[in-house]
Amino acid sequence: MAKTQLPTNFIKHTTTNPIQRFLINNFYSSLLSIVRQIDPESILDVGAGEGFTLNKLKENNLGKKIEGIEYTKEAIDLGKKMFPEINIKQGTIYDLPYKNNSFDLIISTEVLEHLDDPAEAVKEIIRVSKKYLLLTVPNEPFFTIQRIARGKNILHFGAHPEHIQHWTPGAFKKFLMRNKLKVKAVKLPFAWTMVLAEK
Repeated sequence: MAKTQLPTNFIKHTTTNPIQRFLINNFYSSLLSIVRQIDPESILDVGAGEGFTLNKLKENNLGKKIEGIEYTKEAIDLGKKMFPEINIKQGTIYDLPYKNNSFDLIISTEVLEHLDDPAEAVKEIIRVSKKYLLLTVPNEPFFTIQRIARGKNILHFGAHPEHIQHWTPGAFKKFLMRNKLKVKAVKLPFAWTMVLAEK
């Protein structure tokens, strides 16, 4: 019987590798500082995975109403075991089951680089946001370089096998502005680009 492969997001967040733990902690430090500044009452995490980001928000008392949308049932099932109090529904970023302007803040971390049509996804995220979007993608080429340094996908020069889109920080800002968003803040926790944008 074949062994079930754990989701890569779960493996990333539960690693014992000290370098990767440092990078993830640094990522969340930047994300939480941005969320604290805008102090939203309602937050939706799109592409919530197993709920690691939602749990960080809950632990830090950020948002009175927080919930997530995740495409894969396997990730949701894992999340319910780890974080039973967190609300994650199954759905797709291209068709979110919410009315217009439903949440003060939409968070989407490490999702857009996996999509064939990230512009269509951003349009849908904008629709359900009242005001703010907090989006993160790998900061290229540094993301790939650090993968090579950690011995990941050496035969493919460090390229992540699930990433379709590749953005430098400047290219990602331009992509968001082309999609009618105002860029309010940019943070670069190694090796990611994190952008707070406003409708």
